[in-house]
Amino acid sequence: MHGRLSRRGLLLSLAPGKLRALIVDGENDHDWPTATQAIREILEATGRFEVRVSTSGPTTWRPSFASADVVILNYNSGHLETSKRWPLAVEEEFLSYLRSGGGIVIFHAANHAFAEWPEYNQIIGLGWRDNAVGPGLFITKGGNPKLVPPPDGPRVGHGPRHDFTVTTMRNNHPLTQGMPSEWTQRSEQLTHGLHGPAEKLTIISFAWSKVTQRNEPMEWTRLWGKGRVYVTMFGHTAKGEDNPNLHTPGFRSTLARGAEWAATGAVKVSAASIFPDGTAAPLKSLPKSPPR
Repeated sequence: MHGRLSRRGLLLSLAPGKLRALIVDGENDHDWPTATQAIREILEATGRFEVRVSTSGPTTWRPSFASADVVILNYNSGHLETSKRWPLAVEEEFLSYLRSGGGIVIFHAANHAFAEWPEYNQIIGLGWRDNAVGPGLFITKGGNPKLVPPPDGPRVGHGPRHDFTVTTMRNNHPLTQGMPSEWTQRSEQLTHGLHGPAEKLTIISFAWSKVTQRNEPMEWTRLWGKGRVYVTMFGHTAKGEDNPNLHTPGFRSTLARGAEWAATGAVKVSAASIFPDGTAAPLKSLPKSPPR
């Protein structure tokens, strides 16, 4: 029977056609409770996902990766070399899950995490890392990804929140099919100067950075083992602030489609359902993030 385990260990049935999504959170330098709420609402609104949350904390914490079709990491213990890692058993289960065909979504600041975990750096491809760690990457004016050898290129960072135009890559990836060639992301932090192994990446979208004066990657994918990885730099959340970026149809569409692709390797969630005329209203409003 296709289903999920309840808290009492009982097997619960899963509605036909639903994908099992597991959000992992519990630590982040961003407002992770608000982000988790947004991710859950966005995925459930498509009708394609049943969503569970695993919040880190106790020493007995052991997320059930194997019970999910896609795992969304809304988790970041810090970008420093001294930042803590998961327990070894959790790390090994995570790698086994992805290696055997699981799907992973790296949500915004989750690409800051685990600087000293070599496999994680391979999985994310580009992260909030020092220039010496590996190549940088930008998109040329002709729309082609170009690597910058280490330690060249701008240091990782971002400017203040602002509205900016996102350009969808013109390629044959399922995530770019049906998406508008350009759309506006509202009130987002545009990260620049990411570095990492940068191997076997397919860029999905990019945006022009006023800071670096170049096109910076905003979404990308890669295959790792038999699994699929989708990385999105959208979704900045700050404590005590409104987060208009979480309401933008483009963000909501890319997140839902990215999670579905990571789970299955295909995309059934139509961009047209969120962009019926290119300027759709949000699926549902989210409350202002309360002060913490």
